[in-house]
Amino acid sequence: MSSSVLITGANRGVGLALARHYHAAGWAVIGVCRSGGEEAAELLEIAETLIEGIDVTREEDVARLKQELAGRRLDLLINNAGLLQDEVLGELDFDSIRTQMEINAYAPLRVTEMLLDNLGEGARIANITSRMGSIADNDSGGRYGYRASKAALNAFGKSLAVDLKPRGIAVAQIHPGYVQTRMVNFGGMISAEEAATGIAQRIEALTLENSGGFWHSNGETLPW
Repeated sequence: MSSSVLITGANRGVGLALARHYHAAGWAVIGVCRSGGEEAAELLEIAETLIEGIDVTREEDVARLKQELAGRRLDLLINNAGLLQDEVLGELDFDSIRTQMEINAYAPLRVTEMLLDNLGEGARIANITSRMGSIADNDSGGRYGYRASKAALNAFGKSLAVDLKPRGIAVAQIHPGYVQTRMVNFGGMISAEEAATGIAQRIEALTLENSGGFWHSNGETLPW
């Protein structure tokens, strides 16, 4: 029986590249996305299971996800869905900040808690975070909502690693790199495929001994 991976935000960008990677490696890919139709056309071809119409910020949608996966074991959960917006000091948009917190921080925690019954001993969780969530590494300011939401995700991930270690489940916070995706108007430095390869390598190296760490997809350990 093949290993199974669930990826949120799997219909484009890094999420789709991860779906391609694990499909090629023989995994059963469960792709989760908010938009269906043409937005998920390629994912439909490679995912063993496609669950669309899931807004990870809505408890009822995540509850439906849990219901559809009842009794199914997940070997890997990749919390990938995310949102990047910008705010200017003096004109801060607190609705924007709140939305980024909901999507980037609260949603991964909600999804993880909802799917705990699907994650048994030996399972792994990868939270796709950002170097911009590092407080020590912040030397350019700005991006209030994105930085704060990713810092919160890192804190959640660290606590999950501690709490899930007795269950034999390891957790990683992984920065994909500056990736050429729609999120940054395709102005990144590496392709989504390169990012996915690096992320998969970090996941492969994840154990209960190093659980809770914060890594760049290239293997660099990042500061909190």
